[in-house]
Amino acid sequence: MVIDVRKLLGKWRMLYGVVGLLLASALYVQAAGTASGSPMAIAGTQTTDKVVALTFDHSWGNTFTPSILKTLKDKNVKATFFLMGPWTMKYPEVAKQICADGHEIGSHGHKHDNYGEKSSEWVKNDIMTASREIEETIGVRPTLLRPPNGSYSKESLRVTEEAGCRTIIWNIDSLDWKNPGREVIIDRVMKRLKAGGIILMHASDTPRQTADALPELIDRIRAEGYEIVTVGELLANHAQDGLIRH
Repeated sequence: MVIDVRKLLGKWRMLYGVVGLLLASALYVQAAGTASGSPMAIAGTQTTDKVVALTFDHSWGNTFTPSILKTLKDKNVKATFFLMGPWTMKYPEVAKQICADGHEIGSHGHKHDNYGEKSSEWVKNDIMTASREIEETIGVRPTLLRPPNGSYSKESLRVTEEAGCRTIIWNIDSLDWKNPGREVIIDRVMKRLKAGGIILMHASDTPRQTADALPELIDRIRAEGYEIVTVGELLANHAQDGLIRH
């Protein structure tokens, strides 16, 4: 059999050209969320660093907060707490303790309504009201915001950015609010653990098993070689390859 070397080389060049184009396209898509400047809902970061951000939404009640804060302090973990403005004003000493313990403070809005279903003006007012309530109570103006129920729209993303905040969602959902059981909560997080991930948990009264699951969950995350950081640290120090759009 006679092999035409020139044709063979031509096919290889074409193949490499296609592969190169695909790689370039992938890199462009990966970086588009940050390079385009368009507002985005951030679900995590692209990194090879074994880090995850631990986050808690807090909307009502204070039954489990002391236990959660004690565990975080005992384990020397700094988390990000997304606080609703009215909750902060109702429990000012607890909110101040969260801040004093070194945890990052984000906003969870003023009313627990879906931003994705509201007008731009409504969203703007909700964000600004919550920011004012939080700042007046603990002296911190949030720059991170988690919209209630993770609901958002293109307009709410724009308004959030104009208000000086970034929209933070998640890509590791514990589903602790469903109270599926302590072990289920832990297993759900561990099965979805990934570098640059953002873990969603709750410190409100509805999830009754979060505080109980937290100590073992932290130990198991660390046993896998992961460092637990705040969302701010994740974005600042562990987003070398871009952000993950929700």
